[in-house]
Amino acid sequence: MQATHRLLQACRITLFTRENCGLCAKAKDVLFNVSKGRPFQFKEIDIVKSASGSAWRDLYDFDVPVIHISKSSAGDENPEFASRAIKLMHRFTTEEVEAKMDLVERV
Repeated sequence: MQATHRLLQACRITLFTRENCGLCAKAKDVLFNVSKGRPFQFKEIDIVKSASGSAWRDLYDFDVPVIHISKSSAGDENPEFASRAIKLMHRFTTEEVEAKMDLVERV
């Protein structure tokens, strides 16, 4: 069985979140809907609890939920390079996420 081009080019989506965040719960629902039709690797970073949280909290304290979309082969998320990330913030739709995934997969 051969892997499809889309599987080989799968994205990684990193969700920056915090506890008791209503918008974060909605963002997870959107990502769940995306996952029904598009494969991607998923990582969640709680900006309050994670070991590297303070750097992420400094960046995204008032912006969660934030998602970074990158190639699955990309290295770990690094706060120093966050300005270069393909991202969506606050409220986003399934279509917006998929459009950003298309952009990442084309590169």
